[in-house]
Amino acid sequence: MRDLLITGIVLGAVPFIFRHAWIGVLMWTWLSIMNPHKLAFGFAHNAPFAALVGGVTLIALITGKDKISLPRNGTVWALIFLLLWMGVTTAFAIYPEDSLNQFEKVLKIQVMTFVALAVLHERSHIQLFVWVNAMSIGFYGLKGGLFTLRSGGGERVWGPPGGFIEGNNELGLAMLMVIPLLFYLFATTEHKWVRRGLLLTMLMSAVAVLGTHSRGALLAIVAMGGMLWLRSPVNKLTSGVAILVAGGLLFTFMPSNWHERMGTIRTYEQDSSAMGRINAWETALNIAKDRPTGAGFEAYTPLVFGIYAPNPAEDRAANPNHARASHSIYFQVLGEHGWIGLFLFLSIWWLVWREAGRLRTQTRGKREYDWVVHLASMCQVTLVGYAVGGAFLSLAYFDLPYNLMVIVLVMRRWLDTQLASRQTPVGSAMPSPVGSGVV
Repeated sequence: MRDLLITGIVLGAVPFIFRHAWIGVLMWTWLSIMNPHKLAFGFAHNAPFAALVGGVTLIALITGKDKISLPRNGTVWALIFLLLWMGVTTAFAIYPEDSLNQFEKVLKIQVMTFVALAVLHERSHIQLFVWVNAMSIGFYGLKGGLFTLRSGGGERVWGPPGGFIEGNNELGLAMLMVIPLLFYLFATTEHKWVRRGLLLTMLMSAVAVLGTHSRGALLAIVAMGGMLWLRSPVNKLTSGVAILVAGGLLFTFMPSNWHERMGTIRTYEQDSSAMGRINAWETALNIAKDRPTGAGFEAYTPLVFGIYAPNPAEDRAANPNHARASHSIYFQVLGEHGWIGLFLFLSIWWLVWREAGRLRTQTRGKREYDWVVHLASMCQVTLVGYAVGGAFLSLAYFDLPYNLMVIVLVMRRWLDTQLASRQTPVGSAMPSPVGSGVV
């Protein structure tokens, strides 16, 4: 039944995608973020739905009649330069063939990022894009929260098989990142039952984050909770009390094995997993010191760790049965693409943060743009979660943060267009708004 349902949704959307590429972006986002076909058990499980939707969307760029233009923005250029630099690091990678295979996967994701930037123009497009991102992960938050309550928090919550969020730590960060987007939808939605559903999804997502038993997610939720309080559009006292009470109840609910695992944050020197991460971080640092272009993609092998790891005999480094990774978005980029790659990567997120702040400043106090203030604020909260939680996970190429970048940049273009149209005298030609040109 699941196979037929998912197949019917995808195939049913194809004719509409041919006419409107932005519908293809929404479908691609749903398939790539949620991986709904991985929840099926028959022919749909490994069906190339994302490739089909992506291909039709690219065709729609030619056959469709919608406006297509990339924002003229420094963030877009930073992403372009990062991808070009990845091409260089792939050419000089330790394992060029394996690196090229991974580079192609990253390019597929980023091509659709550029398509999203080019075709999402209307406020309705932005709203739908937020809904798809929030609910694609919110589904697992709702499901995982109920599972955590049923198990008393004793069992871990895991993601769907395959993709970026299969692991408990990765899913924990993803669920955490969409809570601010869910809060934005809750704050701007008028329908009573929809608001109740969003509130339930937010609460269950918070429970599910704890249910993943992810220590990185716990640190991120603390940092993000503070930022959410600062950026919340509701009364600060009310929201602060609500966050503290909800956090206290959840903390008390979790079982003793969860508290013991979280307690290892203070005694990380005695935890093999934590020390393995530190060993991997130092390995990435040593690679960057020795190789200006880094090691390239897919360089996490016993051979590389044997050369660059401060402790090559550490179990996670030497044992072929253990998956080796950088365990940090920062050290992942540093080890794979060197200092230049890390600089470009950090530049992207700093520019996104700055743009979201500018949107808040420019629209604050203007009632017709309240939604821009709220969404830009929640994007900043999500960035805090990614910045903190990502410090412990290899999610530098995960779709969700780049979709956040898309939201901020197309919102900037929409606002510039609105402001420019209001300043244009009747009967005169409208000047091209800043940020709406083609790169």
